[in-house]
Amino acid sequence: MEIADIPVIKRLQEDVVNRIAAGEVIQRPSNAIKEMLENSLDAGSKNITVSLKGGGLKMLQILDDGHGIRKEDMKIVCERFTTSKLREFSDLSSMTTFGFRGEALASISHVSHLAICTRTKDSQCAYKATYADGRIKDSPRPTAGSIGTQITVEDLFYNVPTRRKALNNPADEHQRIADVISKYSIHNAGVSFTLRKAGEGGPSGGISVRTQQGSSILDNIGVIYGTKISKDLISIEQKNTSLKFEMHGYVSNANCSMKKFILLLFINNRLVDCSPLKRSLANVYQTFLPKGTHPFVYMSLKIEPANIDVNVHPTKHEVHFLHEAEIIESIQRAVEVKLRSCDTSRTFYTQTLLPNVSIDLSEVTTKKSNSSEIKTYAHETIRTDGKLQKLDAFLKPQSANSSVSTSNDCQQDIMTTLTEPVDNNARSTADKRISKLPVQNLSGSVAMEIDSIEPPSKKLCVESLPLAKNDDQISKASNEKQKSDTTTSSFPKRKHVRLTSVLKLQQEIKENAHDDLVKVIGNHVWVGCIDPELALIQFETKLFMTNTSRLSEELFYQIMVFDFGNFGIYRLSEPVPVFDMVMLALNSTECGWQPADGNKIELAKNVVEFLKTKREMLADYFSLEVNEEGNIVGLPMLLPDYEPSMEGLPMFLLRITTEVNWESEIECFRTFCRECARFYSVRKGYINMPDLLKNTQMDTAPDDGVIADSSVDCEGSCFISQNSDAKSWKWVVEHLVYRALQRILLPGKSMLSDGTFLQLASLPDLYKVFERC
Repeated sequence: MEIADIPVIKRLQEDVVNRIAAGEVIQRPSNAIKEMLENSLDAGSKNITVSLKGGGLKMLQILDDGHGIRKEDMKIVCERFTTSKLREFSDLSSMTTFGFRGEALASISHVSHLAICTRTKDSQCAYKATYADGRIKDSPRPTAGSIGTQITVEDLFYNVPTRRKALNNPADEHQRIADVISKYSIHNAGVSFTLRKAGEGGPSGGISVRTQQGSSILDNIGVIYGTKISKDLISIEQKNTSLKFEMHGYVSNANCSMKKFILLLFINNRLVDCSPLKRSLANVYQTFLPKGTHPFVYMSLKIEPANIDVNVHPTKHEVHFLHEAEIIESIQRAVEVKLRSCDTSRTFYTQTLLPNVSIDLSEVTTKKSNSSEIKTYAHETIRTDGKLQKLDAFLKPQSANSSVSTSNDCQQDIMTTLTEPVDNNARSTADKRISKLPVQNLSGSVAMEIDSIEPPSKKLCVESLPLAKNDDQISKASNEKQKSDTTTSSFPKRKHVRLTSVLKLQQEIKENAHDDLVKVIGNHVWVGCIDPELALIQFETKLFMTNTSRLSEELFYQIMVFDFGNFGIYRLSEPVPVFDMVMLALNSTECGWQPADGNKIELAKNVVEFLKTKREMLADYFSLEVNEEGNIVGLPMLLPDYEPSMEGLPMFLLRITTEVNWESEIECFRTFCRECARFYSVRKGYINMPDLLKNTQMDTAPDDGVIADSSVDCEGSCFISQNSDAKSWKWVVEHLVYRALQRILLPGKSMLSDGTFLQLASLPDLYKVFERC
């Protein structure tokens, strides 16, 4: 194709643009009536009269008694985007009027002959003007008229022959206009509406719809749809402050049924359609109405203006609003509860029995309606129970080595080279100490075994329970007393802590707890592990991915705070020198040691001496035992059967010296508990679990002599044998850590936004996807 053959882009003429836009806004006479009705209601009208000729195609006239239009504004009233209701775009977020774009009269003037006669309260006479293509033809001229506005539209779509030919049924157009006026007359019950055919006489005077000023909603429903329907309507109301909406209306009961579903829905006083709400209401009524019959529903919703977008459709018959699914679900439940509460009586029409016909009364049964039972839909059904346990919870996997032991196949001696010039004797002594420790890597894996476990000693004397009136109160008081007298490990407390700082920390945890997250973690159902750091849990109809590291760290912190001074003790089979542990930590990359920080040996000696000065407090408050030689002989037992990864012990001993605030009591307890929780938590950096070692070269070669490539995922570990312990870490996470989370943890508000809980799916949303498929 040559350049000369390529079509040229040209700007459309203004009258063509306006006529196209008018065809979108005014699609048929009922759209024009709707726009002008809303303008009359915005003007505060109490009496509105509509006159039609030829279904509104030949002539359409609306007369109201509103505040009218000022003479000065009549020159631009039919120009596009001229309005008295909107000044800035931000005003859309607080829009409470019907109109806001200023397109209705402009669009009508482009496809018809338009005349406006109006008078304000301060004017001595009315003024009349005619318009074409959005412009005034001549200056407004004085005329006789009452306060209000009269708009006359003639020859609608005279210049759009295709549209005019398509609308060739005046009776159908008249019925559509009557339907619009009927709906607005019901919602605006205090306003008088009249629809008549111009030029027709007879007993009715050509009046199709008429409602009285000051009538009620039920009165207008009875006038328009019949008293039989209005008598079977029940009032309904619903309000939700969290979703920022309120609803009131009337719905038909089980005795009323229609051939067609009639839904009159007004959102912020605007007549709109909402297919999802209509479907949900239809599902509710399926339980109550015979097959093939439908209900009558009038509903008015008030939604926070900032949560609704009214500018989504040219004719404004659709709106979008936030939390649509939740609001519809709330309305659906309210309607269902209301219907069940009034379903105790039903009206049935019976046929008179023919003569000589007998009935066996023994075959007649009466079924009583259960009004308290609420139907649970498939997408809302909860099919799990967080209180149930699996059989493997009682079948702990047998491990060849303890989770804190180092496998013999992986042990190797690493001589640590000290970079600073130090005394030869001191260096030799340090090298000997470090070389005796079997380690896996430079981060400092420690080989040791638990020798024994000691629960808290000095059992608390049980006090007598207060007198109770019945067995339930006795049982409740006993449970509360037992809970306050035992630790999370179910051992009796040896003492009750009354330190103000500890009580403040406990109160902080309680006040910071998020109620919804407490329900999620307290009633969750275990799904499975993604890796040692991430897991999947289910709560009701939602699936969550949780961060096990953050949850376990917060769990052990809360155990440290609430069981303060009442921990059991893990006795180590051999004392662990603090000096050697700190040297391992200083030599690791995680420490970030710099020469400016000082000599490593001197730093390690200072740590040993510092911990020796704190040994009595550490043993009394935290069950961390350091002997007089500067060796670790006992660690606190925070959770039964749970043993911390000893690979993190070197950094733990270094950090409790450098990161803990030892000056302030409350900050000392807070930071020490945090560091201890960090040591005990399930972490990728320090954890002896086989599935953790991803993309890491194996330290030992396979039997065939081929070195494993670092890009291959390793299923074995130097800490845990693959064959014997492949399932051990998963069992610990599922049945120890997450069971403890379920019983103990009070998740904080920050976990809502820091990625600890991430919702992956919900059953109602999945059902919506399946419905679209």
